[in-house]
Amino acid sequence: MKEDPAILAARAEVERSRARLMDRAHALQDRLSPKTLARGAWDGAKEKGAELAEDAVDAVRARPIATTGVVAAIVTFLAREPLMDLASQLAGAVGGKRKASKAKKKSQKSAKTEKKMETAQ
Repeated sequence: MKEDPAILAARAEVERSRARLMDRAHALQDRLSPKTLARGAWDGAKEKGAELAEDAVDAVRARPIATTGVVAAIVTFLAREPLMDLASQLAGAVGGKRKASKAKKKSQKSAKTEKKMETAQ
């Protein structure tokens, strides 16, 4: 039994359509794979990061003094505890030196007074 040419043409068209459908399904599967999605996200993040870095460099070049002030304020804020400890240590050291200096002057003064009293007798 010989098949009708119209049926053969329809079967051939079905096979071509099935092949196109499978190709598209494989292409979608590749595009939606976690590896491809992760790579795309990483590339996008790198590009965005590069753009932000370029914008930051341009802003610093436009206003270097203001940028220095902002950076100094941020660093001071972030390092406030160590800076406060250092300041208190320095203040304690200066206060201790002043007290020692006053005590030394006082002892020298009292020694001079005692000498004067001895020579006066």
